[in-house]
Amino acid sequence: MPPRISVIEATFMLRPYWSGQIQISLVSFTVKLFVATESKGEIHFHQISRKTGERVRHQKVLASALEQSPDEASDPVAKNDIVKGYEYSKGQYVTIEPEEIEHLRVPSKHTVEVTQFVDLNDLAPEYLEKPYFVVPENDLQTEAFAVVRRALEKTKKAALGKIAFGGREHVLAITAAPDGAGMMAYTMRYQEELRDPAEYFRDIKKVAINEDSLDLAETLIKKKAAKFDPSKFVDGYEVALKELVEAKVNHAPIPKDEAPAPKRNNVVNLMDALRKSLDNKSADSSEHAQKKSAKTAKKGIALVKATESVTKTAAKRKSA
Repeated sequence: MPPRISVIEATFMLRPYWSGQIQISLVSFTVKLFVATESKGEIHFHQISRKTGERVRHQKVLASALEQSPDEASDPVAKNDIVKGYEYSKGQYVTIEPEEIEHLRVPSKHTVEVTQFVDLNDLAPEYLEKPYFVVPENDLQTEAFAVVRRALEKTKKAALGKIAFGGREHVLAITAAPDGAGMMAYTMRYQEELRDPAEYFRDIKKVAINEDSLDLAETLIKKKAAKFDPSKFVDGYEVALKELVEAKVNHAPIPKDEAPAPKRNNVVNLMDALRKSLDNKSADSSEHAQKKSAKTAKKGIALVKATESVTKTAAKRKSA
């Protein structure tokens, strides 16, 4: 029988996005980060010439060649002949070689030094950018990793530090994963990257809040409250694209967007609307629509895969 491998060893068969140390004062342990998200879209488009039906490809050419002969095809520049360039004066560039970027003196390329801990509630959602799974590099790192993870979990804190990858240095928040024995890391936006909310909120008219309306609104929220279940949500845009592809493949009528009915009056009786929303007999179509979208999505996935299979088979026959 082949030798059994541990869960950690199996995990590391995947390719980590970053590896290095997490350092908290005199405590340090080595970890690896894995991207926690992936694209699940089934519809992928290519650019096609409307005249010939052929696929259009992009090539990198010299700007001077296009300026001199815009109507003539220019020889493409080889990938290994392209370097980064910074325009320090009009038409004047300083070039940066890839190895020069690799050797930039940025300590956070290798080590995340935790500079402080914050309450989880203080991590405003608008600052969180992208999630990563954090796991110990090997069994020797697991003890320190597990102790820090448990401490973060018990204190409901996040560790903040900085990490460099992807061509920049990010603020990084590290938390205990809610499920399992791992940790989560979230790259965060810098404050200057967020627009000033006052620029958008300052013109909102101030109104007096009717207490009866507020009570009804709170009751409605409690009635519709439920534990978050991400599996209930389906990408409606992807579903609509699949319906469009299915219609074109089968030469059926193309589904079109239904314009909303024009509103007769903008004046809304808020109390009546809230009361009707709380009425048990009122139709709640959102859940039905989500179930319908899920069924359509599965059907669309089957269609796309079947279409791809037919296309590949036809290609093989043509090449034969």
